[in-house]
Amino acid sequence: MRQRRLGIELRRLRERAGMSSTDAAAMIGIQQARMSMIEAGRHGVSADRVRAMTRGYSCGDDELVEALVSMTGRRERGWWDEYRELLPASVVEVAEFEHHASAIRVAVVASMPGLLQTPEHFRAVLRCRVPVLRPHEVEHRASFRMKRQAVLYSDPPTPYRAVIHEAALRLEYAGADTTRQQLFHLIEMSERPNVTVQVIPFGANDFPAVGQSITYGAGLLPHLSTVALDTDHGCEYLFAEAQLERYRVVLDRTESVALPPGKSRDFIRRIAKST
Repeated sequence: MRQRRLGIELRRLRERAGMSSTDAAAMIGIQQARMSMIEAGRHGVSADRVRAMTRGYSCGDDELVEALVSMTGRRERGWWDEYRELLPASVVEVAEFEHHASAIRVAVVASMPGLLQTPEHFRAVLRCRVPVLRPHEVEHRASFRMKRQAVLYSDPPTPYRAVIHEAALRLEYAGADTTRQQLFHLIEMSERPNVTVQVIPFGANDFPAVGQSITYGAGLLPHLSTVALDTDHGCEYLFAEAQLERYRVVLDRTESVALPPGKSRDFIRRIAKST
């Protein structure tokens, strides 16, 4: 996924320079077919080539060039690769997306944020899926979900901010005990220095309509960020600058109408005690 993101940016720079892929390939001494594969993220590219390409595209933004160079190099095998034959590619890519994000922002209305779910809650959610998952499929996804949460405990841990609507806090997927456990886990996680949790109560009517779960993975530069929208068929990834700006505004507005972190913890605690 990181390689694909780099290819998108290189293609964007080439198009802004008004250069064809054939001319760009000739400029750095490769075939046009290989240039197309680089821009599609199906072929790696070295740091030296990225520098040569950005010079040829007259890119004078040194900060951007260095950010792109940092995305090159030999692809390292991540822990998520062991799941590639067990889970759909769109599911596996979420872990790589989160791993490379410098910060993560999330907004959800009808579900708990994935990185803040307990195993029991997540298994209960999976058992409600259509089509029904077989027991071993549930366990594969549950173990994968729990391993994804490591980004919150890494050194240094990834900054994580989640806005959760009250509706998600009150949904009971596997009875009161599991729901209560999930809510107290949410409170515990919100006390970590890198995790911020805010709640939008039912009474807040002026927040942007968020039909899908939104995850914003910050890049080294704002326009190198990625937005992931949760859908029934997996995550849809957005990279266009206009899309990134739109979802930054949506998240800013959503956070502005949510309760502050301290009041959000108290709000969650009251729901947990009444469950």
